[in-house]
Amino acid sequence: MGDRERNKKRLLELLRAPDTGNAHCADCGAAAPRRAPRCAPRALFSVPSESRHFHIAPPQTLSPGPELPPGSSPRSPRSGRWANQKIPTGPLTSWGSSSVSTAAASTVTSLTSAELNPCDLTSGTTVLWRVLKEQWIRAKYERREFMAGGETISLPGNREGFLWKRGRDNSQFLRRRFVLLAREGLLKYFTKEQGKSPKAVISIKDLNATFQTEKIGHPHGLQITYRRDGHTRNLFVYHESGKEIVDWFNALRAARLQYLKMAFPELPESELVPFLTRNYLKQGFMEKTGPKQKEPFKKRWFALDCHERRLLYYKNPLDAFEQGQVFLGNKEQGYEVYEDLPKGIRGNRWKAGLTIVTPERRFVLTCPNEKEQQEWLESLRGVLSSPLTPLNRLSKKQELRGVLLAKGRGQKAASTESGHSSR
Repeated sequence: MGDRERNKKRLLELLRAPDTGNAHCADCGAAAPRRAPRCAPRALFSVPSESRHFHIAPPQTLSPGPELPPGSSPRSPRSGRWANQKIPTGPLTSWGSSSVSTAAASTVTSLTSAELNPCDLTSGTTVLWRVLKEQWIRAKYERREFMAGGETISLPGNREGFLWKRGRDNSQFLRRRFVLLAREGLLKYFTKEQGKSPKAVISIKDLNATFQTEKIGHPHGLQITYRRDGHTRNLFVYHESGKEIVDWFNALRAARLQYLKMAFPELPESELVPFLTRNYLKQGFMEKTGPKQKEPFKKRWFALDCHERRLLYYKNPLDAFEQGQVFLGNKEQGYEVYEDLPKGIRGNRWKAGLTIVTPERRFVLTCPNEKEQQEWLESLRGVLSSPLTPLNRLSKKQELRGVLLAKGRGQKAASTESGHSSR
């Protein structure tokens, strides 16, 4: 029997051996994994998980196998050519998905594990979990962060470092120093590396962070949003290191959890977790008319935040502030969404319309095609049919308070200007 057939037989024994965990993927737990890393046939992966291994260095640390260049893809233990690989020897139970997962989980805290292993989470957050899954795999197999003798895990708490931030009024990304003070619940950033006066001081209580790689144009692009004077301020940042940007993301989530536990001590942690950070339920271009429905339709970028129940719209996807927003209550409060346009109203270029009705006014929108129209209708109806939570009510109160404060400042400024002009 040649080396190739002997190796194949050994791998098939490993695949079928009891108590190895090889009936499930070592990364996401999916049944019937079909691939193993070329340099480490010790853990088996499902097709969704294997795709993350194609573009990263192979897991050298888990096997005595030979080193291969970065980008070496996993292969099938049934049909792959393993003639030049060092196949595992010794007890079969010491080689398998269970042993890998046990070793990797031995030093993982519950918070870090939840953040780094996205396979157990919802499928509607594709971009977010693509970034996190890659860092989860790198942490397990390259950096061995969860194993004795591996690299140190970055624990949540205060954090300081540099991120590339997009300018508010231009498209240039500049290096900025960011400081997270978890106990104080504040995130600051500075325009000067050693500056003492921050450009902005952001409260954790209304901060959000979401990976927006395509919109920002970088594989590690992160969008940070917060409330300011009744408006939503967007910061677009990235870092060259995927680990660094994921560590920042996890640190912000941990600070948010600390704040929410203090603000809502009566709520269980399971109800707070969805509000740590969130992705937009849907984003894309639509055209809208004005409050009289006689104004021309204008193209705007829309983002639906289902947790805060807000539909925000911008002139451009990377604008620092929204042009407007619609709070979405529920049907019992008089909020509705209808397919098509009101009678007598015609769109500009796009004809697939929808109408959002609120107690204050109606918003008339058109979509580029019927597919987009149906996706928007489904998303909006899902928000309107869900009950308001205590956090939704708090968000609405904070918005009203911010608007009143902004109006107060505006009236004061107008009074000051009037006084100057009369002199």
